[in-house]
Amino acid sequence: MTARTLTCQVIEVEDLTPDVFRVILEGRAEAMAHAPGQYLEMCLDDDCWVPFSIASRHRDDGRLELHIQHWPERSNSAQLRAMLVEAQHLTVRLPGGDCVLDGESDRPLTLIAAGTGFAQMKAIVEAALHANPERPISLWWAAKERRDLYAESLARQWVAESDKVTFHAVCEEGFEPGFADERVHAHDGRIDAALAAELGDVSGHDVYLSGSPGMVYACVDVLASLGLDPSRVFSDVFAYAPRDPLVPVVGSLIGERQS
Repeated sequence: MTARTLTCQVIEVEDLTPDVFRVILEGRAEAMAHAPGQYLEMCLDDDCWVPFSIASRHRDDGRLELHIQHWPERSNSAQLRAMLVEAQHLTVRLPGGDCVLDGESDRPLTLIAAGTGFAQMKAIVEAALHANPERPISLWWAAKERRDLYAESLARQWVAESDKVTFHAVCEEGFEPGFADERVHAHDGRIDAALAAELGDVSGHDVYLSGSPGMVYACVDVLASLGLDPSRVFSDVFAYAPRDPLVPVVGSLIGERQS
């Protein structure tokens, strides 16, 4: 899709946690069209465009959802929050990004996100469940502490509604007893270590990752040891922070086992 610049209306701003808020935007349905996994850029002023993953699949209703992390110490974060609450209209540019769901594939999906990277995965999960309810989906969501899993109830809802969905929550500070449930798993520590400990062969999977370059490449290095197909792994990080090669021939997990 060719990127378009348009004006849209702010319909809703809702706090999901003290640090994350959800924004609903509305515009002409055809102008708001996007593929699951793409992002938009929001104009803060003439020289500042800020990207945000679109957290909803396209539904032909002209609405889309964003999940925005609020950083009080960053001046443009406070500016953005105030603008969204006060403004009636915003200028945005969309769609952007090539990390989109392959709707022609029926391979199992392994989705790996950190923090508000969940927003991108939310759109992919919604679209995948809509297009092919029988397609297996394994969602891995990493956070520092449980409260940062700001849409935990939604992930649990997907699991409850589809036996094809599994939810893996990963928290650096760990979980209290009672978090786990049927197809809901709790992992303590770092996301790359959890993947190394729990995952098996991923050679037949489509893998999508959303997070910082350090997090994404740490996970890719582990997945490379588990048979990751370089042609079936997708992340926006590959575009704005590329490395060569993106997927190593031998991943870190094999290297650790041989050392």
